[in-house]
Amino acid sequence: LEGGRFATYDLNDLYRRVINRNNRLKNLLQMHTPEVIVRNEKRMLQEAVDALLDNGRHGRPVTGSGNRPLKSLADMLKGKQGRFRQNLLGKRVDYSGRSVIVVGPELKLHQAGLPKKMALTLFEPFIIRRMRELGYIHTVRSAKKMIERGELQVWDILDEVTKGHPILLNRAPTLHRLSIQAFEPVLIEGNAIRLHPLVCTAYNADFDGDQMAVHVPLSNEAQLEASMLMLSSHNIFYPSNGKPICTPTQDIVLGCYYLCFVPKKKFNAVEEDKLKRFNSIFDVISSFERGVIGIHEPVLLRNPDYGTKGRPYGDPRSKWIKTTAGRCVFNELWPPDMGFYNDFINKSSLGDIISAAYARLGRAKTVKILDDLKDRGYFFATRSGFSIGITDMVIPDEKERVLRDAEKEIEKVRKRFNDRVITEVERYNQSVDIWTHAGNSIANALFRELQQSAEEDRLNPVWAMLDSKARGSRDQIRQLAGMRGLMAKPSGDIIEHPIRSCFREGLSVLEFFISSHGARKGLADTALKTADSGYLTRKLVDVAHDVICVEEDCHTTQGITVSAIREGTQDVLPLKSRIVGRFAADDIVDPTHRDPSDTRYLVMAGEEITSEIADKIIDAGIERVTIRSVLTCRSKGGVCAKCYGRNLASDVPTRPGDAIGIIAAQSIGEPGTQLTMRTFHVGGVAHSEYKIPQIKVHHNGILKLEDARYVTTKDGKLVVLNKSAILSIVDKDGIEQESHNLVLGAIVQKDVDSEVSAGEVICVWDPYNLPIISEFSGTVSYIDLVEGATTQAEINEATGKTAITVLEHREDLFPQIAILDDDGERLAHYNLPPGTQVMVEEGQKV
Repeated sequence: LEGGRFATYDLNDLYRRVINRNNRLKNLLQMHTPEVIVRNEKRMLQEAVDALLDNGRHGRPVTGSGNRPLKSLADMLKGKQGRFRQNLLGKRVDYSGRSVIVVGPELKLHQAGLPKKMALTLFEPFIIRRMRELGYIHTVRSAKKMIERGELQVWDILDEVTKGHPILLNRAPTLHRLSIQAFEPVLIEGNAIRLHPLVCTAYNADFDGDQMAVHVPLSNEAQLEASMLMLSSHNIFYPSNGKPICTPTQDIVLGCYYLCFVPKKKFNAVEEDKLKRFNSIFDVISSFERGVIGIHEPVLLRNPDYGTKGRPYGDPRSKWIKTTAGRCVFNELWPPDMGFYNDFINKSSLGDIISAAYARLGRAKTVKILDDLKDRGYFFATRSGFSIGITDMVIPDEKERVLRDAEKEIEKVRKRFNDRVITEVERYNQSVDIWTHAGNSIANALFRELQQSAEEDRLNPVWAMLDSKARGSRDQIRQLAGMRGLMAKPSGDIIEHPIRSCFREGLSVLEFFISSHGARKGLADTALKTADSGYLTRKLVDVAHDVICVEEDCHTTQGITVSAIREGTQDVLPLKSRIVGRFAADDIVDPTHRDPSDTRYLVMAGEEITSEIADKIIDAGIERVTIRSVLTCRSKGGVCAKCYGRNLASDVPTRPGDAIGIIAAQSIGEPGTQLTMRTFHVGGVAHSEYKIPQIKVHHNGILKLEDARYVTTKDGKLVVLNKSAILSIVDKDGIEQESHNLVLGAIVQKDVDSEVSAGEVICVWDPYNLPIISEFSGTVSYIDLVEGATTQAEINEATGKTAITVLEHREDLFPQIAILDDDGERLAHYNLPPGTQVMVEEGQKV
């Protein structure tokens, strides 16, 4: 290089060090040098070889100019830029391009807008071949010149070759198979790719500057495969859970919500005699378009579903139904045999309607309906004129009162702490609880006010967006107009002092300072965890990619038992969604059919549980079902179709050859990446769920305890002494209706085998303390409770009693409490871990 320096490859440097040291060692050995010097030289040679193989693995890395670590042999292979992932697994692809994406609301679901300049380069070989066939040119060179000049014939030929030739669109990061889909190109002016709004969910794309890559399948086989398997209109369900992925979002949902909205109180108060009557949906719509009736005006419509059977929506009993023009416009989209949908609409109910439509009408019609829904949703979202102003964030009137009450509660807790009635940890837990509770009651008041104003025909745009699930979560609205609440430190601890203001009122300097913790943590987490979850996906694919469906049936008799997943009293995952599409491992008998001579089967072993059968199982009151599972499959080198169940993406039975391992890996990896992005959006507001420490039963029946050690107190309540106890409710035939896991120290308020009724609270516990409970009646005896060594006594000023706390201790003392009978014999003893508060005194009867 100029200046007398020279550039060299890193390996040369590393090899040179090895050679130099090796030669020097040879010379030293020939000269019979002292052992110390030889040993040092050997060590240096070893380090040089280490650096050549993997620089920096051992000791400090060898650096070149500018303190840059040299690139060793291992560095060339490993990582994203290494030989494997860069050159062997990743190739550069010709006939590809990338550009920014913008929304294309005028497109059909299977189309994508491709800029003409881009298409010209991408389809160049096809254009040249066609020009040759038409005899415009004789050499490739002259063809390229014609294309560069952009002559008229070129554009005509471009139109011809792109017709029916699918292109692949891909958005990085490619997290699951829906991140690459095929579209039919529509040539457009401009430089940006146009994307259909309904495929954004699959790509996780938005139009704030995202870019996408275009690839052209060249061979006829590739084109056929792209249009048969990868076309976007063929992929309308998640491969992971079978829900529709093309569900409309945001504006479209808001438009549909606005169409189907009615102010409830006003709507119910109108007498039917005073309403205009219409004969058909068509009549209502034409009156609406002529401006005779308003969009939310109640009208009476001759019921199109009167006397029909088996329609998923609609009311077959009434001759006339009270509805609005907007709802008629919405129902015009759907075929009559879906029934007349006469209710509010939000994102999830829209998803349910689409699933029902798919089941009834098939794919082709559903895709057409989705496109019409998109157009109508956008149109009425525009017509609604929704906008957000600062006055739309209504601060609830009772906020002041709730804050004052919380202050009083906190003052009481502080006083109890100062009086040494409660410990520091309890004080902290209680104050966090009080503020969480206050935040929730302000939020509830806020949502009540918003809902009431909507019912009285003052539709608040913020509420409309939340209620339709188009945008925003309850958490965000709560921060806008309620109270920001408790924030978390970067360490994950909750800061006790809550932020009382909301964004509408504005934060004070201190509040702003506290809340910047959360925002920064969100940004840092997003950056760090995205890399981790990408690594997780690669690991999952690595272990699962060879699991494929190898046969129809492995004829196993085993399976796993599943039931609804509950959190507290709520069903997080109902039983139906766990069993639909799976195969039964045992015959399932109808327990409601009481005739012993004639057993009625709901489903036989080895049969698929369809949605209808699942409904029958749930109606029969069955809570647990044994289904075939890949965990118990006996196929060699893969799994069988019956143990796996339905293919959720296409809603057909799985066929041998399906790559189910890859689908599973992507289904876990993809939401993993999404979840890490989510931290960023809430902005570090502390989440401490207030769980109600009680069990309410859902069914009438008889109370049973399994695997439980318990004692009965003086007032007849049962106290559970072990962690693995299960409380269950059975009906009079002994069939289990529900079951709950109990915690240590739970107090069961009814006797075993006593009758309980639905909605009754039968068990309570203290969520913050873990009690040590005596199993016997007797006299307390302290063992190794030595003041100052193993315990610390604090006199409680309020009660005058001494509270004894067990300390961390090092000596050979093991603090225990023994229970003695009347003769002084030991009945039981209990070890006291550090931090235990002793609630009994020496010699006390318990």
